[in-house]
Amino acid sequence: MSPTRLTRIDATDGRDVHGDLPRPRVDLSTARDGVEETIAAVRDQGDAAVAARNDIYDGQGRLDMRVPAALLQDALDGLDADLRAALERAADQVRWFHERARPVDWSDARGGARMGQWHRPVQRAGIYVPGGKAAYPSTVVMTVVPAQVAGVESLVLCTPPTGEDGWPDRTILATAALLGVTDVVAAGGAQAIAAMACGTETIDPVDMVVGPGNLYVSLAKQRLAAEGLVGIDGYAGPTEVAIVADDTADPRLVAADLVAQAEHDELATCLLVTSDPDLVDAVETALAVEVAGTRHRDRVEAALAGQGTAIVVADLDQAVVVAEQFAAEHLEVHTRDAQDVAARIRFAGTTFIGASTPVSLGDYASGPNHTLPTSGTARFTGGLSTSSFMVPVNWVAYDDDALAELAPTVMALSAAEDLPAHGRAVQIRLDRLEQGDGSDGRATGGGS
Repeated sequence: MSPTRLTRIDATDGRDVHGDLPRPRVDLSTARDGVEETIAAVRDQGDAAVAARNDIYDGQGRLDMRVPAALLQDALDGLDADLRAALERAADQVRWFHERARPVDWSDARGGARMGQWHRPVQRAGIYVPGGKAAYPSTVVMTVVPAQVAGVESLVLCTPPTGEDGWPDRTILATAALLGVTDVVAAGGAQAIAAMACGTETIDPVDMVVGPGNLYVSLAKQRLAAEGLVGIDGYAGPTEVAIVADDTADPRLVAADLVAQAEHDELATCLLVTSDPDLVDAVETALAVEVAGTRHRDRVEAALAGQGTAIVVADLDQAVVVAEQFAAEHLEVHTRDAQDVAARIRFAGTTFIGASTPVSLGDYASGPNHTLPTSGTARFTGGLSTSSFMVPVNWVAYDDDALAELAPTVMALSAAEDLPAHGRAVQIRLDRLEQGDGSDGRATGGGS
């Protein structure tokens, strides 16, 4: 059996490979135009525009998009017992992790001033669960559980209508019901994102939209967030994995993990960064076996042909630099002292450390979220978490002495910026303190 080839880049001379890092090629201009058109239509026509686009993209265009409570319950009642147990275990693990990631309020004193930070959950959040090539009940768990841990008051879950009856996948509905989500809408794509952000006859507008999706979903989230209509969790587009490995790595495990990522989508990116040239040959041989035996072979082969890349570096120090530049959604480390090497790579959505920790664990049940930043955005943002649903509110309270102590600083800066009313707002308080009579400055007068 002939090896499955990866695009090989020799960087053993230490050269900068930033411009050679694999990324899927997409037509952003056309996609943006389509998203703009969809958003405008949903704003103008509401449910009718959502239904029309559901019909175009999913073959289902029903106007009564809200999933009936009876159908949610029927889906839950019909859920396979083993799958239900797996979902319950995954939800428990994910909840445990996100409870510990929940931001903590704090307060402290400095001089006569007290200050701190409160964390307030958003009032209403929109959850997007994609359809397309597969059903993702795991995404229901990953998006709903942290919102619940954060204390979000109201949730709506949108997912495409994929069944012949015009309703979504029953496993997704069952998982929503299992987690207590009662507001579920059969809507997918950019139209679902626009509906949650703008509101329609069926969907009340939300404060936050989260969840992975295709390019159109991701662009719609970015576009609506730029207007200030909703908060979003980041750019979660076509999936990707980077594996940093040395001569201790098992090529069969590396190959299996590359294929596992490639089966998501033809646009999936699979990157191997290694200091061992012989490992690339061994991985390619193992890939041939894995690809031949996988169910979604066409999809996997397309992803590996398009974005499958192996970068051979001089040493692990260079591997760390390359991995940071790529800033992978998923990063695996298969090296000696894997914990130490992983800690040196500053940017990744989630880092999976050691040969016994494949990305598949994180996709389903290890604890951290699987809704993660892609396309290098892990350089400046993290994955979905409890804090994604919480707004940090700063607070400050100064007493009179603390006000007087800080006043000269404020007065000097307000003068430097030619904003005298800022200084006046402080000075008038100092004047009141000097009066010493507690006067609030209101005029008083007698009546005749």
